[in-house]
Amino acid sequence: MSQHGQEDMGTDPHVRPVPRISIHAFCEFPDTGAALQRAAADRRLSKAHLQVQLGGINAAVEHYAGQVTPNLLIVETRLTGQEALGELDSLAEVCDPATKVIVVGRVNDVSLYRELMRRGASEYLVAPLAPLQLIEVISGLYSDRDSAPIGKVIAFVAARGGAGSSTLSHNAAWCIAEELHVETTIVDFDLAFGTCGLDFNDESSQGVADALSAPERLDDVLLDRLLLKRGDHLSLFTAPAALERDYDAVPEAYEAVIDAVRQSCPCVILDLPHGWSPWIRNCLIAADEIVVVATPDLTSLRNAKNLIEVVKNARPNDQSPRLVLNQVNQPKRPEIPPKDFAETMGLDPAAVIPFDPGLFGTAANNGQMLLELQPKAAISESVRRLSRSITGRTGEGTAKGASSIFSFLGKGKKSA
Repeated sequence: MSQHGQEDMGTDPHVRPVPRISIHAFCEFPDTGAALQRAAADRRLSKAHLQVQLGGINAAVEHYAGQVTPNLLIVETRLTGQEALGELDSLAEVCDPATKVIVVGRVNDVSLYRELMRRGASEYLVAPLAPLQLIEVISGLYSDRDSAPIGKVIAFVAARGGAGSSTLSHNAAWCIAEELHVETTIVDFDLAFGTCGLDFNDESSQGVADALSAPERLDDVLLDRLLLKRGDHLSLFTAPAALERDYDAVPEAYEAVIDAVRQSCPCVILDLPHGWSPWIRNCLIAADEIVVVATPDLTSLRNAKNLIEVVKNARPNDQSPRLVLNQVNQPKRPEIPPKDFAETMGLDPAAVIPFDPGLFGTAANNGQMLLELQPKAAISESVRRLSRSITGRTGEGTAKGASSIFSFLGKGKKSA
């Protein structure tokens, strides 16, 4: 039995998205209807069609007399014990055998739960409901219990061109793979100008472009052939970085490629180009984590604020995107101080990376990562903290005496 109150917010943010099904709900109380409406707006229910109305089980029985029931029916009851079971028996008379039923009640009653399960109900939830837990329950009804968990998708995007989003995404991916020992794949979606191959001193390939041109063919065998292996735990899905062809894949193709990769890899890093198009917007909204990389200037401030607001509005049940300030303290350049940038954004930066052209330039020219070149540098430690944070491993492997992201500015502030 599931008792989903507002305090229980431990749902994994990368549960499997709910497939394209019809869901009808009949509620007795307005708060249940409101929770269902919030769930309907969630990215993980974007393919499902959810209808919510008041009336409870009796309204459902009346509505479906002589009509086909949906894939999933959610009904709420005010009753308990035998009276509640009697309502469910009435519903069973008009409910198609293939329809799954979730019953919502107000009493944590183990006996009622067992009887509901014996009568064929899929789940019994105790109100008040939280949208994320409701989504997790629905997802579980349509997922193969024996299938492997899907990977976590982390999207990196720049607030402006040249902000360094690609470089940071590649370094974070390397850290996750090599230091946290998590199988990780970088997907370079900057098809014309991608730098994933260059940054790892590997040949660029048609990998991502080939996959996008025929995503229906992307099975495990083809995916393994298209990926470039970089060490024991890191794979590269590189872009062609060529201008001889047009790249006009539909948004659904990008979605299919991401789904295929996350089926076989625990951590998927999306390196998104700076720009705005339907497929980029869809990739951001569907990601489990979003990292927005900005430089401390007015253009980045405006663009990052607009980008984060759009994404937050489209993801009401997800945490805010993470903000990374890059290239800070560049000599002779007027800058917005990180503190003022954060106050305007209403969002504390997850990392503040100082301007260091020597370190970044040498790493880029050598085809190395920052942590390979200078593993003990303050910048490398910032990348480590960001990597642990986005993978949910914040407390693991913290270097002794690790400095704050603000320490190079002389703030002396302890990181949370």
